[in-house]
Amino acid sequence: MGLEEKLPDGILLANVEKLVNWTRKSSLWPVTFGLACCAIEMMTFGAPRYDSARFGMEVFRASPRQADLMIVAGRLSQKMAPVLRQIYDQMPEPRWVLAMGVCASSGGMFNNYSIVQGVDHVVPVDMYLPGCPPRPEMLIDAILKLHHKIMNEPLGPKRAKRLEDERVELVPSTARFAK
Repeated sequence: MGLEEKLPDGILLANVEKLVNWTRKSSLWPVTFGLACCAIEMMTFGAPRYDSARFGMEVFRASPRQADLMIVAGRLSQKMAPVLRQIYDQMPEPRWVLAMGVCASSGGMFNNYSIVQGVDHVVPVDMYLPGCPPRPEMLIDAILKLHHKIMNEPLGPKRAKRLEDERVELVPSTARFAK
């Protein structure tokens, strides 16, 4: 005999943390940050054939102040790294980052001084999507896995403590390569 049996019909019992995470998961708004060939596959994901609207992602936002998911699609140059960080800092909390493609994840075949060897050197990454370029179906799978991660995130002081440990400092390339 539980509390559910004593309540009238039409009353829903839920954990507030689960309810808030469900709303966050169901209305992700990605910011556009296409850097190379992976951006074409990201645009295809937003087209009617793959229908990103069923995930609550109808519109790719042009302003970082209206977005909570950054999809970094393509290779990130050293010159573009501070811009990426600035856009990330302008996004409201909570925010998530998806590194799309092998170039965004690890620098890809571009192992030289001008390409950042992984976006995680600039911003904390929540999901890595491999491939060169990854197909839109793979992006859908990565977003579904990100939904699962969002549903299991803590709220309040527990979240603040966890984010405190994940801070990434942006080091200028002149200081990094001066060693």
